[in-house]
Amino acid sequence: MKPHFFIIMGVSGSGKSAVGQSLASKLGWDFYDADDFHPSFNIEKMASGAPLTDEDRLPWLDSLHAMISKCLKEKRNGVLACSALKEKYRQQLLFGNQNIQLVYLRGSFDLILSRMAARSEHYMKPAMLQSQFEILEEPKNGLVVDINQSVEEIVEKIILLS
Repeated sequence: MKPHFFIIMGVSGSGKSAVGQSLASKLGWDFYDADDFHPSFNIEKMASGAPLTDEDRLPWLDSLHAMISKCLKEKRNGVLACSALKEKYRQQLLFGNQNIQLVYLRGSFDLILSRMAARSEHYMKPAMLQSQFEILEEPKNGLVVDINQSVEEIVEKIILLS
């Protein structure tokens, strides 16, 4: 069965938002950026250079899960760009929801660091990338796409393989 919802995951700077927006546009689906769901405390903490704890992430993950569940219940297809770095985070997002395709955007530390250094208007600073790689648990049950290609190529691969 074709997915009704995609979660585009990976570390900061892997291209989740660009890929997610492009995929949603191509499919005519709604796009959601998990960054928009963070409480202000989380954004302030990350902007100060401190990584979030699991406890910090709980309300954020709860709100994302509620959004996904509501969309699926209302038969609205969607694409969510969300780091979802740990398996337990992904399980929280997927709990009770079906027809969701997880897509992991995988890239090297050096490539992603160079991308992050080139962007200036994001609260997640390049120095925090190491902490994301340290907690990253690569998914065993998702589609893995290498980010060493254009956004268009990544989107085509996701559509083809889903």
